[in-house]
Amino acid sequence: MLRRLASMLYESLLLFGVAFFGTWLFQFAAGTLVIDGWRLAMLQLFLVALFATYFLWCWLRSGQTLAMKTWRIRLVSKDGHGNLAPRAALLRFIAALLLVPTLLGILWALVDRDRQFLHDRLAGSLLVPAG
Repeated sequence: MLRRLASMLYESLLLFGVAFFGTWLFQFAAGTLVIDGWRLAMLQLFLVALFATYFLWCWLRSGQTLAMKTWRIRLVSKDGHGNLAPRAALLRFIAALLLVPTLLGILWALVDRDRQFLHDRLAGSLLVPAG
């Protein structure tokens, strides 16, 4: 579990960089540095779409994000062998987006019989050691 948490911490640092670049790109396209009102809502949607693109592309392509590669963790289907299906990957992203900030998805692993995060349990995915 410590390795998965370390991977999540590293992932958050990478996402900060993605959000920083995405925000700069959005400000450039909007032609203003001031982002408020409807532009703020559009920026938030843009960043969620950017994060979804990053995670789904990585998970569907190789089962690993950069942080997961660093910590030698791989995302697989619940049978433990095959790659995650697109629908399951999208469900995992949405569930993680909602659960991880509340810590509920992470704390769930303390009581889960297989020590899975709640978003993995809901999506039918597993994090396994990459070998």
